[in-house]
Amino acid sequence: MKIKVLLLALGCTMGTLGAYAQKGVDNGTRFGSGEDSVRCITNISLFVPYAKGGNYKDAQEFWKIAYTECPASTKDLYLYGVRIVAWQIENEKDPAKKAQLLDDLMAVYDNRVKYFGNDKKYGKDWIVANKAEDYVKYAGDKLDADKMYGWLKEVIDETGNKCEVKATSYLMFASLKKLQADPNFKDQYIQDYLKCAEIIDSQIQAATAANNQKELKTLQAYQSNVESNFANSGAADCETLANVYGPKLDENKDNLPFLKQTIALLRKSRCQELEVYFKASEYAHAIEPTAESAVGLAKQAVKKKDYDTAIKRFEEAIGLETDANTKAEDYYMMALLEYEQNKYSKAREDCRKAAELNPNYGAPYMLIGNMYASTAKSVYPSDPVLMRAVYYAAIDKFLKAKQVDPSCEEEANKLIGSYTAHLPSTEEVFMHPDLEKGKPFTIGGWIGETITVR
Repeated sequence: MKIKVLLLALGCTMGTLGAYAQKGVDNGTRFGSGEDSVRCITNISLFVPYAKGGNYKDAQEFWKIAYTECPASTKDLYLYGVRIVAWQIENEKDPAKKAQLLDDLMAVYDNRVKYFGNDKKYGKDWIVANKAEDYVKYAGDKLDADKMYGWLKEVIDETGNKCEVKATSYLMFASLKKLQADPNFKDQYIQDYLKCAEIIDSQIQAATAANNQKELKTLQAYQSNVESNFANSGAADCETLANVYGPKLDENKDNLPFLKQTIALLRKSRCQELEVYFKASEYAHAIEPTAESAVGLAKQAVKKKDYDTAIKRFEEAIGLETDANTKAEDYYMMALLEYEQNKYSKAREDCRKAAELNPNYGAPYMLIGNMYASTAKSVYPSDPVLMRAVYYAAIDKFLKAKQVDPSCEEEANKLIGSYTAHLPSTEEVFMHPDLEKGKPFTIGGWIGETITVR
């Protein structure tokens, strides 16, 4: 009803406005003048209700007129315009027309920058970030990384640490594509990462200070994505990371977010033997002890062969850790150190704790099996047949490892084959009073497990 009244009112004035008609795109005004301003307002009034209801088919003609003739009139042209053109792309079958529609979609974003790029909340950086998102969505294998990189680099350089965080994620996506196409882009890729990491870190600090938990959660998700992609890029080798982060540590020794970011990145990049990793863990632990910083100090102690200190640090990490799988890894690391110290019973105890926390973790079973096999002679020093019967217990653990964890299968099969070849023969079992095929037998010593002779 309101639309009809508006159109009627506009119709009454058209006769007097004809002489002054000029489109907004031509005279730089929002709606144009004269009859053209009426035409603009009319088409806006017609397309918005359709678009708002998701009826893009009926909205598109009216939208196109307003978008072409009075592009500065309203942000609705762009809010709904990208939806209308995206709908056209999704319903177009012809590849050539589809490609043209993608160009049209990008132009909608460009025009929004031109006419509404100074918006305080949804400015140029926000617009370009969403442009990149739609470009990735619809370009497919025709994606031009150089072009996309150019859009995002420009807006990030302009807005700095205030840049829309989504733009950092897509810049790193485009930068990685460029690196994959040209290995000589590595130095710039690393610089892009450092710039984006700085932007995200700055915004995380601001969100933390403002106690904005919703914003903080979003930022941390982007941070994790950017860091993971960088860690897996191939550019983040340990030497590079040491050169990048090493010189910054002392000046950031009180900057906990920076230290946490450094520790996490080095862990994801499997660079936990670096001095920079140990040092960052030490600084972070002094400010706020966490499971991750405790693990860093534990690994530093391992490198120094100070196993008692390492075990204490892993115990501390377990007490601070909340993730069950990570706790399982810490218990397993303790078991390895205890095995190194010939503390077999304690090592097995920690392996069992690890397997209990993560039922799909095969490594603890592999370690127990190896401990059984390696100590067989000490369990039965004077009986070579019973000594080799211990291998039944080891093989049982290897079988369990590959059952729960396919990643252990190859190594488990090798060990099973090796130790099976050394099991007591049928004749030895027959002649040995303690063994009987198909019957249980309890292994002595520290092992104390019952196996079945076969």
